[in-house]
Amino acid sequence: MVKAEEYSLQYFMKKISSKEERLSKKEEGELLNQLDGLMSKAQEIRLRLIQAIQTGEMELRYQEGKFWLSKLEEDQKSIELGIQQLKFLKGKPTHLGASIILFKSLKDLSSHFNAYNNVPCFSAWVGDLAPEMELWADPIFYQLFLLPLAHSKEKRTEISPKERRVTPKPKNP
Repeated sequence: MVKAEEYSLQYFMKKISSKEERLSKKEEGELLNQLDGLMSKAQEIRLRLIQAIQTGEMELRYQEGKFWLSKLEEDQKSIELGIQQLKFLKGKPTHLGASIILFKSLKDLSSHFNAYNNVPCFSAWVGDLAPEMELWADPIFYQLFLLPLAHSKEKRTEISPKERRVTPKPKNP
């Protein structure tokens, strides 16, 4: 039996390497909880970066600061959208659309946080969250949640040859 706090990044990485097809309902719920925590961390770092830029704690030229603030505002939208989709998925974990939107939010945030990590004055603030976010997005969320969900939806929509109905073509008089 695995305790809730043991559903860490390493736990899910082991699940991927063991080539397990599906997560249990409990594991899916814990994965969503971990992603919720990840969004909270991203929001905290985002707010700290904004504050550091606005207060002059980081020495940036005006245009550069303005550019990074615009990226951080984009992140706010991704974080809000991700949190919204997480709440939806916690109630309805088989919703493919919400899963795809969440995945896109995670990938956008991951991309931005990796960019922040490459800026020397930001890297101390972002730290390990950038590579961690990348791992949570893909491979973990993508391979363990989104892909199996898409495959299960695909199987349900496939129509066997016996179930196909032949519709007669209208005859021209």
